[in-house]
Amino acid sequence: MSQKTTKFVIPIRVAENRILIIRGQNVLLDRDLSELYGASTKVFNQAVKRNKSRFPRHSPS
Repeated sequence: MSQKTTKFVIPIRVAENRILIIRGQNVLLDRDLSELYGASTKVFNQAVKRNKSRFPRHSPS
C-alpha cells in the first residue's frame, strides 16, 4: 500500500516572521513549527522523536 503525502506551501513571509536569531543562529521554536504544520506542540515533538532521521541534525530532539 502506498502512503499519500500531502504537500502544502507556507508563504515565505509567514515563516520569516517566526525566525528568531539566538546567539547568531536562526531558530524556529517548536510551537511555531507545530502551528505551521497544523499540529499541537506535543504531537509535533512526538513526531520528531519518532522520526529523527527525517529531520535535519539541528532540529529539536
